[in-house]
Amino acid sequence: MPDQINWGIIGCGDVTEVKSGPAFNKVAGSKLFAVMRRDAEKAADYARRHNVPKWYSNADDLLNDPEVNAVYIATPPAFHLPYTLAALKRGLHVYVEKPVALNAAEAQQMADALERSTGKLVVAHYRRAVPMFLYVKELLDNKVIGDIRTVQIRMWQSIKPKLVANVADNWRVDPALSGGGYFHDLAPHQLDLMLYYFGKPVNSHGSALNQSGTSAADDYVSGQMLFDKKLIVNGSWCFNVSEDEVTDLCEIVGSRGKISFPFFGKTVEWHNDTDKKMLTFDNPTHIEQPMIERVVAYLNGARANPCSIDDAIIVMQMMDALCGTLERS
Repeated sequence: MPDQINWGIIGCGDVTEVKSGPAFNKVAGSKLFAVMRRDAEKAADYARRHNVPKWYSNADDLLNDPEVNAVYIATPPAFHLPYTLAALKRGLHVYVEKPVALNAAEAQQMADALERSTGKLVVAHYRRAVPMFLYVKELLDNKVIGDIRTVQIRMWQSIKPKLVANVADNWRVDPALSGGGYFHDLAPHQLDLMLYYFGKPVNSHGSALNQSGTSAADDYVSGQMLFDKKLIVNGSWCFNVSEDEVTDLCEIVGSRGKISFPFFGKTVEWHNDTDKKMLTFDNPTHIEQPMIERVVAYLNGARANPCSIDDAIIVMQMMDALCGTLERS
């Protein structure tokens, strides 16, 4: 019989309320056993509302709970590395949110620690398990649009994007906590899918700018990634456009047609020289649940790692490279 995975969440903030937290109790062989938040009152409230047996206001107390054998780290990225290292040192399994760390060097420290641990490590690039994006992969694998010629990513949002939670401290635009700005929060989803679809890039380069000066973070990133010496992915991320120019679009153009889809939407459109389709998907209520199902299966030895730290290092290397040429106003 599979082992019971008793989860502890470190950082049970707003992002875990629907997206991920409840899913841990809806996967066979998985139970949300404890939660931690530095605000004890909020930790207790979360535990009460989600029927979680234990709550803590200190991460070490959760990590030392003998009944917890896996942790989900959902804090701002600045805390991913120390909590991951602490959990792996104790032999606990770790499921860590994206971006996995502040940069590729920190992600490599996690990989090094994993080598010394009896625990396992999975990164929450959960779109790999969402039906809509699996459908796009199926189209690509079946060469429905022929050989891929170019990929164009456009993520243009206002200064206060509606795609992210509206929190008082807005840590996402504090580079010390997030690693950058909204690019660091949203682009990992997109870049990981490029890795998932096209394999490891040969090289990446780009530029980052702080155009609006509304925070310390860069709000414009543009660059290219070369895959397999045959495909260039162009990306443009701007977080200071007007509401009329808000865009979330990936266009994959092939020798026979094109696939178009948003990264934060529900519709995939494609056409080739003989057919044309548009499909709308209903995302899971808890959008990370399909990934969590894969994580639990991996922790129990029933499948391969759905997203390894090695894959996450590649994503962080792409992000570091795309932000590599900094020009400040």
